[in-house]
Amino acid sequence: MKEIKPTRSALLRLNRRILLAKRGHRLLKEKRDVLVIEFFSIFEDQKYLRRKVNEDLKEAFKLYAKLKTVDRDIEKLASVLSRTQGPEIEIKRKNVMGVTVPLINLKKEKKNLLDRGYNIYTSSVLLDEVYDRFAEILKDIVRLGEIEKSVKLLAKEIEKTKRRVNALEYILIPALEEKRRFIQFQLDEREREDFFRMKRVKTLIKTVQQ
Repeated sequence: MKEIKPTRSALLRLNRRILLAKRGHRLLKEKRDVLVIEFFSIFEDQKYLRRKVNEDLKEAFKLYAKLKTVDRDIEKLASVLSRTQGPEIEIKRKNVMGVTVPLINLKKEKKNLLDRGYNIYTSSVLLDEVYDRFAEILKDIVRLGEIEKSVKLLAKEIEKTKRRVNALEYILIPALEEKRRFIQFQLDEREREDFFRMKRVKTLIKTVQQ
């Protein structure tokens, strides 16, 4: 406290800093609360979608195993399909309270029968079902990737905002208020000294006049 000059102007500057710090603290708390709401909203989606993808993949691979018993050329077909063009992904961005999260979409979610890379006339109908099943799962996987990335980004921002809120609430604002109390005390002490000094001067003047 020794470096603080207990003046009225210093007190005014300190009051302004405290006002700004409290305003910033309020805004950061509001930001943190909105981020937490958004986080838990998509976190529930993440848990549901991850469970759904795992279950759907199990069922899809069971169907694929059944297909292998029906179509002996399926392994060769799988090799052909692996060389076909993969899905096109479009990535956009969304802002959530200053956090940029991804928006990932499949440009063409499912190919029609003629564009799938296999002969629809000679292949098993079961192959179409397997293809459609994995295409649906792919949509969920893309959505899951978007959500999981968003969850990580939001969690990181929440932690950073929480640290800033705590720093303002428990360190900066109390320190500024302590300085304000110190300056106010010094100013009050000075006023009291001036008051008693003036009182003594008046008493001396009256004594001299008598």
